Amino acid sequence: MDRAHDELPLEELLDERRHLLEAAYRMLGSTGAAESVIDETYRRWFELPGPARARIDAPGPWLAGVAYSICRARLAGTGPGQGWAARPEERLGKEVGAMLRRALRSFSPAERAAFMLNEVFGIAPGAAFDSVAQPKDTGPTHPALGSPRPRRSPPPGAQRQDEVVHAFRQACLTEDEALLESLLAPDPTAVFDGGGKVRALVTPVHGGRQVTRTLLTLLPRSPRTSLRIRDVNGRTGLVVYSDRQVAAVISLGVSGHRIQQICVILNPDKLGTWSELDDGTSP
Repeated sequence: MDRAHDELPLEELLDERRHLLEAAYRMLGSTGAAESVIDETYRRWFELPGPARARIDAPGPWLAGVAYSICRARLAGTGPGQGWAARPEERLGKEVGAMLRRALRSFSPAERAAFMLNEVFGIAPGAAFDSVAQPKDTGPTHPALGSPRPRRSPPPGAQRQDEVVHAFRQACLTEDEALLESLLAPDPTAVFDGGGKVRALVTPVHGGRQVTRTLLTLLPRSPRTSLRIRDVNGRTGLVVYSDRQVAAVISLGVSGHRIQQICVILNPDKLGTWSELDDGTSP
């Protein structure tokens, strides 16, 4: 299995995708077209058999070459997406998206959550507003990963979850391998959801030592990166920020006093709503 290629620090994964997008945008002049090209580029990477990927000594230049060839084909009108740069419906979509983002930023947190619940999940506006118009001590909500819920009496195990998550965060921040491994169950599992849009691991990682190594490789200390405690799917979890942008969301499945399962969301599509509703400035 080609873990050496796909076990990378988070900042490298983000920088790689950003550089590819910038290059594709310079060629095509369209954000949507560039994103389509890079999605196709990563799709071709992940379609390679594992041994074939392992034989590629420099994945970055390989990806850049694939992206360049796709751009050339589209500019020549010989590949999928012919005429992308000039499509008026794409420009309209970008303008509508920008208007929506400006509108969301003008809403209160309760109004933003109600809007997302109504538009995305189909919950009636009145019911949605009732569900989020809670007192100020209500926990933070993020419609992208779960519906909001008021924090009344904590459910059984909530305090234990909080304690384990805080210890997990400390272990990652200090790169304390022994502490991190001690927080894990005897046979933990870590899964990484990159959606095929970043060069993240596509197979689960098992075992305390392997999971510890993979997490500390993904989340090294860096002045560009911060790790914040957040509500994720109604339980205490973590959000990783890189250059003040949401880069990953981590949920921890705690059993007893140990972490049994870790899910790391890296898919840019799933992180989009978090980036819109949370600027990373709060603790």
